[in-house]
Amino acid sequence: MSEYFSLSDCDVIGFDLDHTLCRYHLKETSRLIYDSFARYLVEHKGYDKDLLNLTPATWDFCFKGLVVDLEDGNLVKLAEDGTVLRATHGTSELSTEEIIKHYGSKREWKHFNNLNTSFTRSAKYYFYDNYFDLPGAFLCGRVVDMLVLILNIILFCQQHGNEVNSDFWKDMIAAIEHNYNTSAFKEDAGTYFPSVKRDPSRYLQTCSDSVKSWLRSMKNAGKVLLLITSSHSDYCRLVCEHILGKDFEELFDIIITNALKPGFFSLVPHQRPFRTLVNDTEDSEGLLSLDKPGWYSQGNWPHLRELLQTMTGKSEPKVVYFGDSMRSDIFPGSSFGKWETVMIVEEMEGEGVPKSDAAMSNEAQVEPLEKKGKFEDQGMKAPSAVSQQWGSYFVDVHKSGGRDEEHQKMTWCCYCIHKYSTMAIPSVEHIADLPLDYKFPRFSPDKPCTTGYYPRPPDSLLKWCECLS
Repeated sequence: MSEYFSLSDCDVIGFDLDHTLCRYHLKETSRLIYDSFARYLVEHKGYDKDLLNLTPATWDFCFKGLVVDLEDGNLVKLAEDGTVLRATHGTSELSTEEIIKHYGSKREWKHFNNLNTSFTRSAKYYFYDNYFDLPGAFLCGRVVDMLVLILNIILFCQQHGNEVNSDFWKDMIAAIEHNYNTSAFKEDAGTYFPSVKRDPSRYLQTCSDSVKSWLRSMKNAGKVLLLITSSHSDYCRLVCEHILGKDFEELFDIIITNALKPGFFSLVPHQRPFRTLVNDTEDSEGLLSLDKPGWYSQGNWPHLRELLQTMTGKSEPKVVYFGDSMRSDIFPGSSFGKWETVMIVEEMEGEGVPKSDAAMSNEAQVEPLEKKGKFEDQGMKAPSAVSQQWGSYFVDVHKSGGRDEEHQKMTWCCYCIHKYSTMAIPSVEHIADLPLDYKFPRFSPDKPCTTGYYPRPPDSLLKWCECLS
């Protein structure tokens, strides 16, 4: 395999939508998502109204890449080998001694192999790897805090040992389904979709002219352009019209909504057939195959591959896919589709990588001050920024073994980026002005761990490599 990657070598160029082609205003969106979940718990499940009260400082807890251990109510940050780097019970940080008490002297999280090899979800844990889920991790922590307070630690332990009340997790799943259900947009159900429909510019960043020109240039160069999103067609249309314009459908040869990733990649055709859409309603009859480009719902990789073979005239068309989720985009695209994958990692901008000019312009135009959320101008941490409580997304600096000596370890999230991605960028804006034949250094086990990031690696990785050399 070449040590360089170029879009000009690809026959098919695919994109996820949310947090990939569409960049969100993370502070506003995260607060909206948190409120969506919390309000459901308060109004429908009888949880304490204090869940709705937050301060800007509390958002430091919001950090991508955490795993909630449902057996004991802990949230854990994992190293590349599965050891527990940091942990909290609820939102309360666990000391080194407490981590060892929970996970043994080697700090081993017992479900790591299952998560590391399949990225599947489990009744025993939940992995938070995207910004739509992320505020739920914060809410989980706060609910566990309340359970400890309300039920009393001693009574809680007598009844449940160290396990989280199973009804609590069922309630969390119900909150997610209530707000993100495929019919919620049409029915104005929940809090999330009605809010975005009412004021999309508050939450969605428009794509720059350079990104729109970049998409057109790839199509004009004969590339097949795909849009594959798990969002339903009605929400996809609202987002795309806002960020790309009313003519967005002209930019893509194939649009697939409600793709239900990662199942799109891993399931066989009869388990997940493609369906046609009429007025955003799926046809009840699944398609036996795809015979032409267009807009479809659900679907599977084998049938898409057959269509791409026909469209490109190649038995093995080379596909690259841009996405932000390791679980839904990068791991399955790489493992099942054998695609090149470009991971969008906004955390790079939290660690020294300059924002693109387009992103800076979009941020400047977000909202007049009087329309901003109440935390926007009060020091609320962006979810992509480094957390004081959790540290870096890429390299963790922590103390272990009861000693004062500091240790640096690559995080499991960072390791996965290097293993399953071709390259990583903070946003598509960072590469939209480059020629299609630009050669990007790709991730490789034979290269330094800093190779594969564009336009440059995050600060923590650079510092770690300096310490190793």
